[in-house]
Amino acid sequence: MNVQWEGVMPAVTTKFTEQDTLDLDMFLKNIKAQIGAGVSGIILGGTLGEASTLEENEKEVLVKSTVEEVSGKIPVIMNIAEQSTRGALKAVRNAEKYGANGLMVLPPMRYKANATETVTYFSEIAKSTSLPIMIYNNPVDYGIEVSLPMFEELINFSNIQAVKESTRDITNITRLRNRFGERLSILCGVDTLALESLLAGADGWVAGLVCAFPRETVSIYKWAKEGKHKEVLDLYRWFMPLLELDINPQLVQNIKMAEVATGLGTENVRAPRLPLQGGERKRVQEIIDAAMACRPVL
Repeated sequence: MNVQWEGVMPAVTTKFTEQDTLDLDMFLKNIKAQIGAGVSGIILGGTLGEASTLEENEKEVLVKSTVEEVSGKIPVIMNIAEQSTRGALKAVRNAEKYGANGLMVLPPMRYKANATETVTYFSEIAKSTSLPIMIYNNPVDYGIEVSLPMFEELINFSNIQAVKESTRDITNITRLRNRFGERLSILCGVDTLALESLLAGADGWVAGLVCAFPRETVSIYKWAKEGKHKEVLDLYRWFMPLLELDINPQLVQNIKMAEVATGLGTENVRAPRLPLQGGERKRVQEIIDAAMACRPVL
């Protein structure tokens, strides 16, 4: 499948039962809602997907189940976040075997690689596969920035096609566009900067709160691209308190609480994560309740 790196691509949560097994019924209910809202792809195994706690057989089930559910309508993208090049190459082979259509690749985990090491890491992955790749550039959370000179080397690989832009610097979108034109697709990776990024020329949005609010998220993307400024600003301002739940260490718990409110998930997380408790739970629930009380009719 030829992946079009544009539109809204949800980084979906992984659904668990109370017995800590995969909850495929709820997972596929959510995937159906994403497809129905008009998303452009599904991203599995990211931070929101609690990938670091998943067993390999669970990743296989999630990819295969999603591929079957989307039935070729949209691409299924597997996240690659490993500690070693060797581990990443194995994860890529598995993603191919399970039927993924593309990859989102993080820099090496834990070890803070320098520029040469990081470029070499991405290059080895690109050489190992024909799958299209989106590089996840998030120096805030992962401590490694993929700079413009590094991208200059990486675009020698035709399957490195996109960047998930999470530097928190909106002007980096313009720098990327000025340097590389349309060679790299640019997708915003920070929910609270989505509209600003789209107006600055981003091609799409790798979204988090879309897991609970797919129609609202897709509407923001479409209205921004259609120039419906008043409509999109009104919707974005309503959405912002919810979007801020994504830029928080407990983003998984936050978004799963929002999924409960919209009937698209449960609060079950995998330890060491635990559902929110006490004052923080009350704060998050109040944000969700306030948003639901005046949820726009689309």
